[in-house]
Amino acid sequence: MASNKIKIPQPVNYIADDWRECPTVGDAWNVDPNTREPVHRLVTTAPDDLDRALRHAERGYDIGGLWDEDARRERAGILERVAGIIESRAEDIARTDSLTSGTPISVTRKVAAFLPARIRAAAADLVNIPRVTRLDAGGRDVRLHKVPWGPAAILTPWNGPSFIPAAKIASAMAAGCPVILKPSEHAPGSAQIVVECFVEAGLPSGALQLVHGAGDVGARLTADPRVKIVSFTGGPGAGRAIARAAAEDFKVLQLELGGNNPVLVLDDADLDVTADGILDGMTKLNGQWCEGPGKILAHRSLLGPLVEALRERISKLAVGHSLDEDVEIGPISNAPHFKTLQSRVEGLRDLGASIHRPARLPELDGFFMSPTIAAGADPARATAELFGPVVSLHAVDSDEQALRIANAHPSGLDAYVFGADTDRAIDVGSRITAGEVRVNGAKIADLGEESAQSFWGPAGIGGHGPAESVRVFCGDRVVGVDSPDLPL
Repeated sequence: MASNKIKIPQPVNYIADDWRECPTVGDAWNVDPNTREPVHRLVTTAPDDLDRALRHAERGYDIGGLWDEDARRERAGILERVAGIIESRAEDIARTDSLTSGTPISVTRKVAAFLPARIRAAAADLVNIPRVTRLDAGGRDVRLHKVPWGPAAILTPWNGPSFIPAAKIASAMAAGCPVILKPSEHAPGSAQIVVECFVEAGLPSGALQLVHGAGDVGARLTADPRVKIVSFTGGPGAGRAIARAAAEDFKVLQLELGGNNPVLVLDDADLDVTADGILDGMTKLNGQWCEGPGKILAHRSLLGPLVEALRERISKLAVGHSLDEDVEIGPISNAPHFKTLQSRVEGLRDLGASIHRPARLPELDGFFMSPTIAAGADPARATAELFGPVVSLHAVDSDEQALRIANAHPSGLDAYVFGADTDRAIDVGSRITAGEVRVNGAKIADLGEESAQSFWGPAGIGGHGPAESVRVFCGDRVVGVDSPDLPL
């Protein structure tokens, strides 16, 4: 068992270029998911402090000073410095990620090592993507401007506690939007370290602020008219509440809400490739990722063998303390989600599923659960997002039946197809209502350099794609000389 420890700091706000202590919430504590031992008090942000952050962000929004070559290169230089500072803090970030999300340290180190590249990519976008383009307008002077929307509220989840804040802050800063970041109250430590790195790099006043708290703080922040764009990754309930609040003043929204991602296992699928891919997807980040596999729709001839293949693989997994170097899957991040997952598994049992939990659990009083297979429930009723090391398996008799079930309650985010005939698998995948469909695998990285993914239906609003900093945080504005010769 891991014996070395890292102290998770008490969360503090960064408002108006100053670090400030936060009010605590009663006697509530954040706990280590490995042991349930308290690590720091749960905190919030007072309304007056939140208002001060909003006023400061509004003052920091300056369209005119962002577009000339010197200003862009200066801002890109800041992002380059941030990347270097994050490299020096990579182990702190990895260990904090591991102790708040429960993800094994071997994985969080890979995530932390990737952060500088993501930030440098935003710096490159800032320098290389033109913000003012002259249009072909018959000799008239017409220009297309990429203009930052304005102050941005970025709300990030507990399952990606460092990567999602770092990536979104870098994109918003590259665009020129002042940022107010609110990380999840369940895992605020990594985001705070990331903000420390940005501050150390020498930000312009008002470019970035950090506020802590639960959903009430997020609700006040996203409803405020001074916020012009909201980028949120999280659950559908909070996403709908944000969308309703944003409708009052028509804020720009990017909402990534997840779903119960379908997996279609065709009748020619290779059993080992399929079982390995599903296991990889359901255990990556402890299964706590919004694009992970959820509802497996397998051809009837393969259902029994697939259950056994998954049972065998799960039984060999090393489940344990997230800081242990040889652990393959750690605990669930927090008590509320642990309770939700247990409830979802029991719900599948009530729908007639047989429950398989073959992994051996450690002798620790943490939020541990075996990767779980729930086989045999009615697929039409097994619709809830699982968001953990849990999958439901269901028999189908044809590709068409699998597509009907998958699209009846679409996740809209990701889907998977396993089949030996890749042309057939890609054709089936192109008919699934999802923004990204992976064939014969379940990795996280983009499928290709120019990959673009929209969030369909209940998965949210917006998407991922090349030059995300410009695409999400900037709007188009055309300015030019009109002509009496135009037809209307």
